[in-house]
Amino acid sequence: MGKGERLRFAVENAGEVSAIVMRPADAQSLLVLAHGAGAGMMHPFLEKLAGELASAGVATFRYQFPYMEERRHVPDRPPVATAAVAAAVRAAAEAAPGLTLLAGGKSFGGRMSSQAASQGLLEGVQGLVFFGFPLHPPNKPGTKRAEHLSKVPMPMLFLQGTRDTLAD
Repeated sequence: MGKGERLRFAVENAGEVSAIVMRPADAQSLLVLAHGAGAGMMHPFLEKLAGELASAGVATFRYQFPYMEERRHVPDRPPVATAAVAAAVRAAAEAAPGLTLLAGGKSFGGRMSSQAASQGLLEGVQGLVFFGFPLHPPNKPGTKRAEHLSKVPMPMLFLQGTRDTLAD
């Protein structure tokens, strides 16, 4: 399968960002996969996840948020991040037409994907997949970061570890 095809796409008012598409020959769905706040699309977890999904017949479209592309340490504000998710979904649909679209990501990336979905920005996406959804900031339990989930119009799958400190 290899490392995937590299491409770039534009994010409204934020320039261009990088992406990697891995499309196994037997793929029937495509997961638009966003990275977490502290590590980009090349993080070993996301690389391994993309490889495992490819072996199960799921294509992936990993991408950078603008702040990570520009090597800044502070994540983009939600309007920029949700615009990046929406742009990634459009670019993914164009790069791998004919596949069922899913979106989501690890931690921050999953949360921004869900916010974009709650705002009606993810046209064509049939479901969301979260790898460690951050319900609250570190050491500040609560569910404030999940209030928008009731507005998400598609099915959601949450994959969470038992020791996740952002989901007490």
